[in-house]
Amino acid sequence: MTPHDQHPHDPRQKPPTGGGPVYAPADGPGLRAELRQGALVVVALAAAGVLLGLLWLWLAPRVPLVSDGKAVYFKNSEGEEAIGADGTFVLLAAGFGVLTAVVVFLLFRRGGVALVVATAVGGLLGSLVAWRLGVWLGPTQDVAAHARAVGEGKVFDAPLQLRAKGALLAWPIAAAAVHLCLTGLFGPRDAPPPPARF
Repeated sequence: MTPHDQHPHDPRQKPPTGGGPVYAPADGPGLRAELRQGALVVVALAAAGVLLGLLWLWLAPRVPLVSDGKAVYFKNSEGEEAIGADGTFVLLAAGFGVLTAVVVFLLFRRGGVALVVATAVGGLLGSLVAWRLGVWLGPTQDVAAHARAVGEGKVFDAPLQLRAKGALLAWPIAAAAVHLCLTGLFGPRDAPPPPARF
């Protein structure tokens, strides 16, 4: 048949070429928007480190010290307060990781890899902020001067320390893991491809 003999509704005719796509997968917000959202998440999580640092300072067990005028000793030589500060930090940081991952997922449900990386980077920065803030606001790091100030035989608190630096990874690991799980379970799905035409 010549082109003017073709019927517009004839099923045997092939669809015209050059038109728009029949199917397109669901796209994310775009690279630029993802990066902007990721930067916002990093800044917000780093700022949340202030709250973690204050909670750590408040909840971490104190390590009592005593001076005899010549040297400084642990008041309880077998006490577990020294490692208690590390454990408190890990538990708080892991909780912050879970909480921030849920909040980020609910706010940016269609985010991609950039948001997962942002939660990890922001969590690490937040942990660093919390660690340094807790140490800074805690008892003085100059133990000798503190011992002279309180006097011989008087009990005083040791500086707040984070002995296991691996505790700084609790927040980023928990945040990234929970965010990935939430995205895998509840994230948006691509629309199924159209059925094949014969």
